[in-house]
Amino acid sequence: MPTGTADRDTVADTVKRIVIAQSQLTISTGRITEAEPLAGPLLDVTSLGLLAVLLKIEEDFGVTLPDDLFSASLPRTVGDLVDLVQRTAR
Repeated sequence: MPTGTADRDTVADTVKRIVIAQSQLTISTGRITEAEPLAGPLLDVTSLGLLAVLLKIEEDFGVTLPDDLFSASLPRTVGDLVDLVQRTAR
C-alpha cells in the first residue's frame, strides 16, 4: 500500500492490523487506540516483535525506514508507528 495518498485513518488501521497479528490476538482494530502501548496490558510486542512489526510496515507500505531508527527514540505506542509511517512516506 503506497502511503502517498493514504490518509491517517487508513495508515492507522493497517498498523493496528500488523500489531494485532504480531501480538497473536483475535480482536478488531476498533479496540485499539493510537495511545495503546505496544508493550502493555493489551498488546504484547516484544523487542524482537517490534523488529518484525517494522519489517512488515516496510513491506506493506512500500517504505524504507531510516537506518538510524534504533539510535533515536523507539516507537512506544500505535500512534508512534503511524507517525513513523507518515514521516517516512513524505
